[in-house]
Amino acid sequence: MLRKQKGFTLIELLVVLGIVAMLASLVGPSVFKRLAPAKRDVAKAQIEHFSSAMDTFYVDNGRFPASNEGLNALVVKPSSLNKWNGPYIKKGVPKDPWGNDYIYRVPGRMGSYEIISTGADGIEGGEKENADIDSFSNAD
Repeated sequence: MLRKQKGFTLIELLVVLGIVAMLASLVGPSVFKRLAPAKRDVAKAQIEHFSSAMDTFYVDNGRFPASNEGLNALVVKPSSLNKWNGPYIKKGVPKDPWGNDYIYRVPGRMGSYEIISTGADGIEGGEKENADIDSFSNAD
């Protein structure tokens, strides 16, 4: 008597795993090529969001946060301010896409303040994916 076969044989599973591995080896590199530019775009968007919050902070308080208050002044009221009407960003100050803190400087190189992500290497300066992303040249 013939028995009905149920499930997959080991050979069938190995063939499917081989096909999946080949597809992953073809698709994987193109996904990783797009990951670095996507992280840079996220950092630019976050810096733009901080800049909008800074403008609102300035309108309410007549000044930008001091260096010692930092970006946290957009979330938590500094004790020296009476007209603070925040929080100006809802979910707290995020880290940049590489897990580093944003750098906030007052005064900035090109204006009243500067917000910087140090890129993939976490060190100021650099090129390509290690290049800094900042609030004064965020338009590129």
